[in-house]
Amino acid sequence: MTTTIRAAVLQAMGLPAPYAQSRPLQILELELDPPGPGEVRVRVTAAGLCHSDLSVINGDRPRPLPMVIGHESAGEVLECGPGVTDLAPGDRVVMVFMPSCGGCMPCAEGRPALCEPGAAANGAGVLLGGTRRLRLDGAYVNHHVGVSCFAEQCVVSRRSCVKVDADLTPAEAALFGCAVLTGVGAVINTARVTAGSTVAVLGLGGVGFSALLAAAASGARALVAIDLSESKLALARTLGATATVNAASPDAAEQVRALTQGGVDFAFEMAGAIPAMELAWKITRRGGSTVSAGLPHPDKRFALPPVQLVAEERTLRGSYIGSAVPARDIPRYIDLYRRGRLPVDRLMGEQLALDDINRGLDRLAAGQALRDVVLF
Repeated sequence: MTTTIRAAVLQAMGLPAPYAQSRPLQILELELDPPGPGEVRVRVTAAGLCHSDLSVINGDRPRPLPMVIGHESAGEVLECGPGVTDLAPGDRVVMVFMPSCGGCMPCAEGRPALCEPGAAANGAGVLLGGTRRLRLDGAYVNHHVGVSCFAEQCVVSRRSCVKVDADLTPAEAALFGCAVLTGVGAVINTARVTAGSTVAVLGLGGVGFSALLAAAASGARALVAIDLSESKLALARTLGATATVNAASPDAAEQVRALTQGGVDFAFEMAGAIPAMELAWKITRRGGSTVSAGLPHPDKRFALPPVQLVAEERTLRGSYIGSAVPARDIPRYIDLYRRGRLPVDRLMGEQLALDDINRGLDRLAAGQALRDVVLF
């Protein structure tokens, strides 16, 4: 049976800020078709606002329109489609923005974040099975990376959600779907930071702060937080940063190198900006690793001196969704949170209603927000 829901629909990219005035996300009534084979219908309880959402809205990450935006969320299963036997109505789930087919080469290698059919489906605005379940006045609406959680309900592939315990609040649970999964995973899975390492994190959004928490939990002996916001730098000092540097300082690279005796073992670029990437490369020591989880516009380019790559045995790595195996990693990270090792609750910002979502985008674009969350 078709369900009527309210959802935030993007119909045109590139509208100017302030978004509270231009209102790129329109709150509309849509028809939600029931789940098909291998799919579930979920009541969304909380959805985080992430720069990846903003990148679609401002045109940095072009996607097919119209589209219901949102990818970081938690919810409750309402209905299971044919073939879904390991979930039941009432189960709590965290949704993941890269579904994994389980059969392609990356999935077979244990790298579901790089699933080829999942990436193709996300780019086309469909669910993993190639379907669309959202309609506006009878015409299909695209899905955002298989989730589309800025909505009261959504239909997702079973392979886009991970079952979690019910003791987390919705706002807590939602953060594990993107910010924590990406930031913590970049440190633990991609870089494999070891105790005693020196680390710098550039860009203190939800992902960057999650990486900071993971580096502290991993035993980094020097942990430098770098951002443009003095208030975020102050928070970083309470969350394990041993030093902070304002990225606007003309001698920011020299400051980091002085603090770390020549540069860091691991520099994490989490801002999705070329100046941040350049700074991350400059502060990585000989033999060190620069890891990027940011997503700049696809036309942007970073000038890499190949001689440094070779003569200094440097490593430059990308990290997508924290190189995660979500079904393995989300429960682990939740357990670390419960034990006080990953205090991700310290990263929560404002709690918004769906109707206030464009105002939340303004906070995000201005770099004011930590992790604002829409509660349903």
